[in-house]
Amino acid sequence: MCGLAGIVGKRDVAPDIYDALTVLQHRGQDAAGIMTSYQGRFTQRKSEGLVRDVFRQHHMQRLRGAVGIGHVRYPTAGSSGPALAQPFYVNSPYGIALAHNGNLTNSAKLTHEMFQSDLRHLNTDSDSEVLLNVFAHELQVQRQLFPSAEDIFAAVAGVHRRCVGGYAAIALIVNYGIVGFRDPWGIRPLVLGQRETSEGTEYMLASESVALDVLGFELIDDVAPGEAVYISEKGELFRRQCAAKPKLLPCIFEHVYFARPDSMMDGISVYKTRMRQGEALAKKVMALRPDHEIDVVIPIPDTSRIAAQAMAHELGIKFREGFMKNRYIGRTFIMPGQNERKKSVRQKLNPVPLEFEGKTVMLVDDSIVRGTTCRQIIQMARDAGAKKVYFASACPPVRYPNVYGIDMPSAEELIANNRTEEEVCEAIGADWLVFQNLDDLVKCSMEGNPQVDGFDCSVFNKDYVTGDVDDAYLLSVHNARNDAAQEERRAAEAAGRSVIGIHNDDQS
Repeated sequence: MCGLAGIVGKRDVAPDIYDALTVLQHRGQDAAGIMTSYQGRFTQRKSEGLVRDVFRQHHMQRLRGAVGIGHVRYPTAGSSGPALAQPFYVNSPYGIALAHNGNLTNSAKLTHEMFQSDLRHLNTDSDSEVLLNVFAHELQVQRQLFPSAEDIFAAVAGVHRRCVGGYAAIALIVNYGIVGFRDPWGIRPLVLGQRETSEGTEYMLASESVALDVLGFELIDDVAPGEAVYISEKGELFRRQCAAKPKLLPCIFEHVYFARPDSMMDGISVYKTRMRQGEALAKKVMALRPDHEIDVVIPIPDTSRIAAQAMAHELGIKFREGFMKNRYIGRTFIMPGQNERKKSVRQKLNPVPLEFEGKTVMLVDDSIVRGTTCRQIIQMARDAGAKKVYFASACPPVRYPNVYGIDMPSAEELIANNRTEEEVCEAIGADWLVFQNLDDLVKCSMEGNPQVDGFDCSVFNKDYVTGDVDDAYLLSVHNARNDAAQEERRAAEAAGRSVIGIHNDDQS
């Protein structure tokens, strides 16, 4: 999962892109980058780290230009390092840079095609570079010295014909503008906004509407599944459906965990969706245990807070903040490796004993993935004096890996895989565990926009919407992404062996 931003403005856009990336920091904490177009050339700065650490004043002063794109990276497959920071770029045709959010499920096939048929060299093992080169090749075969909007849309149509998976991308074409496009299933999000200034209209593309809000852009629309949006350097806006059979099936885990609650996605308020999740959980609790004896509802900060508040209100029970969060620790779901995740939980949360002592507490979290975090938190609640510890998950059991851009690597490392809900309860050490029903979760999101065709719920039901994911592919995901493989890969990267790339040594 990554965050994207692109702006066509009337003055230098790098400061605004920087602000947008800080708002989207929750979508990726591994690396950040900005690339602008100035006087027919790229200017760039990218490196590992948080946005605030990657960019200094002297970097921003060099990022000239009224057109630019930015990216915050979250390593889906565990690979990391300066060479994988985005945006990526190619010099032919025209000069194209691209920032990508998602994952291609046919990247191995495309990599082979890049070499055998398209005669293109890939510098990393990132499928984002594959996507960039497919787009560049499809634009090059249009054979136009000065590409028009029609040529650009034809290139995006070629991308959709060749690429499979979940992807949202923003590309910067030197001297021409930016183009944003979204996969034909709409799995990964992308929104379009505009801002009126004294110098004229400025346009922005971003992963979430909250990035538009903080910069004073008005949300125009979501980029539709399969659609491409081209904004020329002159500020002309062009839109075109470029896929043969688009269907809106966005990733429901955005609503559960990844997106900020103040974002709108496909016409759906993430905030209201999470409220409905809490209300649905409360109704399930009352149906299963009307005499539950719960004294207090406590959220696991931060993403479960809204659902926990709604749940407590629906049950008529006190809502309390029982865990204080260290704001300077990153999201533990994104942490690589079990050892780092275990360590960070204790650093991240500290209980308030008076909210636990002698009480039956209902802890609420957005999801249970590996079980590492919730197991420790339940023990922390017991150590703080809780009489009983119940646990509620705002989504169903996560039993299968995500292949569209979220790091749920190996089915064997998912605590609910091949376990009943009772067995999961025992494994995490809770006195009672309640999961959201999948039908209820879908209804919570669908209520925000009945026009949505459905949702990608593959991590719950193994129904991969692109139709190309089989057991052999999932085995390859397991071999590449289980914790042991990731540890080995990180060791190789530390020794400089794993990723062939042009490393940026300027860490100042």
